[in-house]
Amino acid sequence: MSSQSQIGLTALTALVISSMVGSGIFSLPQNMTAVAGSQALLIGWLITGAGIIFLGLAFGCLSKLKPELDGGIYTYARDGFGDLMGFFSAWGYWLCTTIGIVGYLVVAFEAVGGFVDSPDSVILGQGNTFWAFVGESAIAWLIYWLVARGIKEAAGVNLIATAVKVFPLIVFIGLAAYFFKSDVFMGDWSGASIAADTSVMSQVKDTMLITLWVFTGIEGAVVLSKHAKSRADIGKATVGGVAITLAMYVAITLLAQGILPRAEIAAMANPSMAGVLSHMVGDWGKVLISFCLIVSVLSSYLSWTLYATEIPHLGAKNAAFPKQFLALNGNEVPHHSLLFTTLTVQLCLFLVWQTGNSYSALLMISTSMILVPYLLIGLYLVKLAYTQKLSAKYWVIGVISSVYAFWIVYAAGVNYLLLSVLLYLVGTVLFLFSQWQQRGKWQFTLPEKIVLAILAVLAVPAIQQFVASLNG
Repeated sequence: MSSQSQIGLTALTALVISSMVGSGIFSLPQNMTAVAGSQALLIGWLITGAGIIFLGLAFGCLSKLKPELDGGIYTYARDGFGDLMGFFSAWGYWLCTTIGIVGYLVVAFEAVGGFVDSPDSVILGQGNTFWAFVGESAIAWLIYWLVARGIKEAAGVNLIATAVKVFPLIVFIGLAAYFFKSDVFMGDWSGASIAADTSVMSQVKDTMLITLWVFTGIEGAVVLSKHAKSRADIGKATVGGVAITLAMYVAITLLAQGILPRAEIAAMANPSMAGVLSHMVGDWGKVLISFCLIVSVLSSYLSWTLYATEIPHLGAKNAAFPKQFLALNGNEVPHHSLLFTTLTVQLCLFLVWQTGNSYSALLMISTSMILVPYLLIGLYLVKLAYTQKLSAKYWVIGVISSVYAFWIVYAAGVNYLLLSVLLYLVGTVLFLFSQWQQRGKWQFTLPEKIVLAILAVLAVPAIQQFVASLNG
C-alpha cells in the first residue's frame, strides 16, 4: 500500500468517532428520558458501556492476532466460518452502511429545512421533498468525487469535520456540568412518573434498545486496516474512539437530567439537545446544535461511504462479489465499488422522495443486518482462543463480546431479523453469480448447506410477514 492512501492514528480515531456520532446523539436526551429515570440510565449505560468496550477490545485483539487479514468485518468472518458466512457478513454490513447512510442526508436536509421552510412554503420538509432530493443527490455525488480522489484525502476531510462537530458537544457538556443541579437529577430517580407498573429493569432494557444503534461504526478502523500507517494503530483507534464516544454519550444524557425535570425533556421535540442548550444559554443554542447536527451527519456520511466502498472490493478478491469490484483507479480507490455504492444511495434517495415513511422499515431491516457481523467477531475471537490455546484474556474478551452481541440480536426483535432473511436471500443470488463468474463452480461445505436450507425455510414466514406489512 503506497503512502498516498495511508491513514495515521489521529485520522483513524476520527473515523471511528465520526461514524458513531451521527444524528442520534442530538436526540439522546429526549429518547432516554422518555423511557427511564436517572437510576435506570446509570445502570443501562454501565451495561452498554461494558459490552461495547469489550466489542471494541475484540476488534483490537483480532487486528493484533490476525494482522494479515484486511477489512475485519468480512475477512474475520470468512477466516473463521467459511466463504458463505464471510459473504453474509460482508453483504449485511454493506447493506447496513449503504441504506443507513441515506438517513444521514435526509436528517441533514430536514435540519436545514428548519431554517428555510415556513408554514406557507415547505421547500425541504422532512428531507423528502423534490428539492431535498436534488440537494441530497448533489451531496452524494460530491462525496463520490471526494472519495474517488483518494482514501487518505477523504479521511483528512473527515478529521476536520469531526473536530468541528465534536467541539460544540464538548461545549454542551461543559455548560451542562456548570448548570447541573443534583436535586433535579434525583427528582425522578426511579422513573416512577413514567408509569406506575414500569420497573427499573424494564426501563434499563428500554434504554439499551436505544443505545443499540448509536455505537454502529465501532469497526471503522478495522474496515480500513489496509490503509493504516501502522497495524498497532488499528486497535488504539478502535478502543480510543469508543472510549471518547461513550464518554460523550453518557455525559450528555446524564447531565441533561440535571438541567430540566425528566418529564420536561421527554416532551421535547428532537433534536432535544437544542432545547436543553437553549434553556441554558438562550436561542443561539438551537442554532449551534442545528449547525453541529448538519456537520455531524455529513461527516458520518463520508466515513460510512469509505467503509461501504471497501467491503465489496475485499469480497471480490475471494469471489464473494463480482470481479468488476477489484478494479482500482489511479488514486488506489476501488471506483467500481464506490460507484455501485453511490448508485444504490441514489436509488434509496429516490425511494425516500417517492414513498416517504415506507423507507423507514427498509432502514430498520438493513440496520439489523449489522448485528450478525458483530456477533461473528466475538465468536471468531472465542474460536481463536480455543484453537490457538490463547491466554485467559482473549477468552474473557471473546466470551463477553459474544454474549453482548447475542443480547443485542435478541433485543432487536424477531420481526426485523426475520424480514432481513429476504435481503440475505437476494445476497445469496449475488454470491452464487460471483462464485460461478470467478471460479466456474459452486462448492459448499455441509454447514454452509445447512445454513442455506435454514434460510430457504425461513423465507416462507419472512415473505408472509412482508406481505402482511404491505397490506397493513
